[in-house]
Amino acid sequence: MSSGTIDIDEFENADADEFEERNDTERIVLFLDKNNDRAWKAATIAEQLGLDTDAVSAILSRLKERGLVRHKRPYWAITDNKERLQSAYRLHRHYETADEQYGEERLEDLQTDEMEEVQ
Repeated sequence: MSSGTIDIDEFENADADEFEERNDTERIVLFLDKNNDRAWKAATIAEQLGLDTDAVSAILSRLKERGLVRHKRPYWAITDNKERLQSAYRLHRHYETADEQYGEERLEDLQTDEMEEVQ
């Protein structure tokens, strides 16, 4: 897609939001969800998505803490708890919509004199 063009069949068969730019966490979750019949090494996920392996490993660890991926060293897979995954998708979309409507919040804008400084 870097050339600014795609095949018309790819365009016709794509979901409405498929070409929106996604952050790395979203890309990893979507990749694992679309390929939920396999478990992947972090390096392979990084290679498939064109990301840094260390960054992918860190993101996967955070996703594991949130119960969105499973891990059996050295492999990673999307959670088998579909309800949890759907809930995470809904919450993420809610935050995206709020950011679009009201703008992204910046912690320093919310800080008052009574609050401790956050570093």
